[in-house]
Amino acid sequence: MSPKPTKAGPERGPERRAGRRPGRRTAKPTKAPGPTVAGPRAVEAVDVVLRDGASVILRPARPEDEASILAFLEGLSRDALWMRFAGYAGDLAAAARTWAQLPDADSLSLLAVSGFDERIVAQASYQRTAPQTAEVAFAVADERQGQGLATHLLRRLASVATEQGILSFEAQVVAHNHRMLLVFRESGFPATLEARAGLVRVTMPTALTEDGLARFEHRDELAAAAAVRQLLTPRSVAVIGASRRRGTIGGEIFRGLLVGDFAGPVYPVNPAAPVVQSVAAYPGVEDVPGPVDLAVLVVPAAAVVEAAEACARKGVRSLVVISAGFAELGQEGAQRQAELLAVCRRAGMRLVGPNCLGVVNTAPEVRLTATFSPTKPVRGRVGFLSQSGALGLAAIDYANDLGLGLSSFVSVGNKADLSGNDFLDYWEADEATALIVLYLESLGNPRRFARIARRVGRQKPIVVVKGGRTAAGARATSSHTGALLGQSDVTVDALFRQAGVIRTDTLGELFDVATLLANQPVPAGRRVAILTNGGGPGILCADACEAAGLEVPPLPEATRDRLAAFLPPEAGLRNPVDMIAGATADDYRRAIGILAAEPGIDALVCIFVPPLVTRADDVAAAIRTAAGELPRPIPLLSVFMSAHGVPEALRGDGVRIPSYAFPEDAAAALARAADYGAWRQEPEGTIPTLSGVRATEATAVVADALAAAEGGDGWLDQATVAALLGCYGLPLAEQQVVPDVLAAGRAAARIGGPVALKAIAPGLVHKTDAGAVRLSLTGARAVRHAAAELADHLAGSGIAVQGYLVQEMVTNGLELLVGVVHDRLFGPVVACAAGGVNAELLKDVAVRITPLTDRDAQGMVRSLATFPLLDGYRGAPKRDVAALEDVLLRVSAMVEAHPEIAEMDLNPLMLRERGALIVDARIRIAAPVPR
Repeated sequence: MSPKPTKAGPERGPERRAGRRPGRRTAKPTKAPGPTVAGPRAVEAVDVVLRDGASVILRPARPEDEASILAFLEGLSRDALWMRFAGYAGDLAAAARTWAQLPDADSLSLLAVSGFDERIVAQASYQRTAPQTAEVAFAVADERQGQGLATHLLRRLASVATEQGILSFEAQVVAHNHRMLLVFRESGFPATLEARAGLVRVTMPTALTEDGLARFEHRDELAAAAAVRQLLTPRSVAVIGASRRRGTIGGEIFRGLLVGDFAGPVYPVNPAAPVVQSVAAYPGVEDVPGPVDLAVLVVPAAAVVEAAEACARKGVRSLVVISAGFAELGQEGAQRQAELLAVCRRAGMRLVGPNCLGVVNTAPEVRLTATFSPTKPVRGRVGFLSQSGALGLAAIDYANDLGLGLSSFVSVGNKADLSGNDFLDYWEADEATALIVLYLESLGNPRRFARIARRVGRQKPIVVVKGGRTAAGARATSSHTGALLGQSDVTVDALFRQAGVIRTDTLGELFDVATLLANQPVPAGRRVAILTNGGGPGILCADACEAAGLEVPPLPEATRDRLAAFLPPEAGLRNPVDMIAGATADDYRRAIGILAAEPGIDALVCIFVPPLVTRADDVAAAIRTAAGELPRPIPLLSVFMSAHGVPEALRGDGVRIPSYAFPEDAAAALARAADYGAWRQEPEGTIPTLSGVRATEATAVVADALAAAEGGDGWLDQATVAALLGCYGLPLAEQQVVPDVLAAGRAAARIGGPVALKAIAPGLVHKTDAGAVRLSLTGARAVRHAAAELADHLAGSGIAVQGYLVQEMVTNGLELLVGVVHDRLFGPVVACAAGGVNAELLKDVAVRITPLTDRDAQGMVRSLATFPLLDGYRGAPKRDVAALEDVLLRVSAMVEAHPEIAEMDLNPLMLRERGALIVDARIRIAAPVPR
């Protein structure tokens, strides 16, 4: 029996396998120092992030830990011992021996270790007391209480216990141990507390509720934000590898910190130089006299791990590793990167890089410029992350030219630890950041990115350009769904669309959109007014707006009358408003005010073509003045078609007007901003509770199928497919699988009416293409004749028929496809498309990542180019769109609950005036890839 619990604080932060960044649960873990212990099951070491952003490692105890555990117990205060042992400390040596045992089927002792010496800072254990119940207890070092360790330990114990068949925990807590009781109450596990004499008995299930999962997700957010905050707001910085020579990376980074007027001390570390750029240097970071919060490493790759170890001993909290020569170079570099990460994990340090450009924080109380960029970023409200260092260099320079100020900048490089997901969590809470801009080459944990981006995007726009558009990776193409999704990045598009992320195709478009959203309100709608002094550019702008999904509506008569009061008779007033070449700067100012007041307009584009009589600077000043006098918030864009570029008058303090070289650029940026505005106005959607779902039965069906496949993968037979679909209430047309020709005739007689006949044979996937289908057969005799003919026909191609599927003939429906491909990174990807044998030719497909909300299902169906056919096109009967949405939601629930489903085709699904019927269904299973 494990002793009684002690106090601890509620956790903050994500649990991660040791050596991985937060939330990356899809990849195999880099092991923490010390072997994973193997008992009846292997219990992996994991690293967890605490409330303050630091990390510790949770690992199973080992017999050799006995002395360390005893030292940990002896270091606890009397109050902590009293609460841990429910009033009596007892024999601490005996407790240490008990806690140092290897895991078995009935018990587990976990240790939280920190630092190079793996100092124990917390311990937790469970001991089975009944077949499905275990007693759980905790001890946390006094100085680590309140950081969330106990909650992390509880979650980890529950995860392991559940796999061992333990369904509930119980604990005996000293009555005045209020902190431990608070841990149980706020853990996310539905705990029941019962008062006893001097004690409180706590009972709880080992499984988290939806509310509990949401609480842990929130703790993840807070921990990630805290980790980034400590990185970007250091009180002191050491540059390890600082150089005396300008023009070198080490020299420029050190120089940038000095010139940038960093708010704290900057320490150059160089064993070969007593002075670096007129500043006294130190041979090692441990020789620095004061504390060091952030270390920037600019040393050869082979020396990085040793330098990181010195930082760990010094107590450095964050590292930025500029050095290249790690995972980007192959196996040897990957091993070096794993060693670097292990050092950081043991010491609780957080890491940006390696192979990165550096970080910037323009906040006036920090002024951190730890990059080798020759350009100092202008302060602003844009958080910028780049996975490419070279692109980051160019981006800082270009942002300055555009007057696009940055709140902070980070080049993440190899993303060994801190990633884009962590910075999104930080920027969400950062009041200095109003817009987030990302350049990404890969998504380490797309599902977590989607969850975070969907939440952050409701408050702050996220603009992304992602490389690698041409190939999303090798996917199975033995199904129509696989072929539709293969060799493209529609999956990435789907993820961004669901999360409200604004995706641009080029870097130029990225900055076009960023310049708009950083300086103007988000459009409330898609209706655009165009103001110009030249008819041609106005027409081009109108065409580009319409092509991008914007509207250029005619102006109402009252608005035209107000414009006509001061514009010449030759002016065009309907929209675009062409003031003709003689328009003055004051004409622009007055017209902008009138158009902005029109309630039927959501955005305004002002185009100026330099004539002989009006100066661009005067027009720019007038536009800026008008912007300050707008009757309501409305996006105002300008286009100055001049070789001289953007007039300086548009870049003044207070009011900044985005300006573009050509009308099409303005229209494209505005369209993306309008799409984002429409997404933000939509309800978030919910994952509905579906009736008639038998998930447990479906699990048994899948398990039996995997066993029959001997752990391999393969397409399920028709009977198993029908059983699995039935568990989720998916409407399959009436059918029967039969072994021979005579049985096919009897099945047709039982079903009645016209039937379809399909041959069954090993490897026969696309039956129609192989000529293995006969339709509209009436009567047993016709079915027997067709079955015999099918067998002869396929035998000529070397296919031996093993049976037949006899199915009711489904008519009067539109053919659609609903399918799934399981992506290793994204998880299940659901597709809805125009169906039948021409699905791959039409490629009219909508894609989403599971789990689908009701809004996702509605959006998928309505985004199809063929949706008008479902909605009564040209007087045709309307189809039951709600039934199709229900199918999508049930498919999503199925593949979320059963990751063994690797591929699925429901094609065709016949959508009728009332209801939907699946005519042909194929499902492939495989051993699931761990998430």
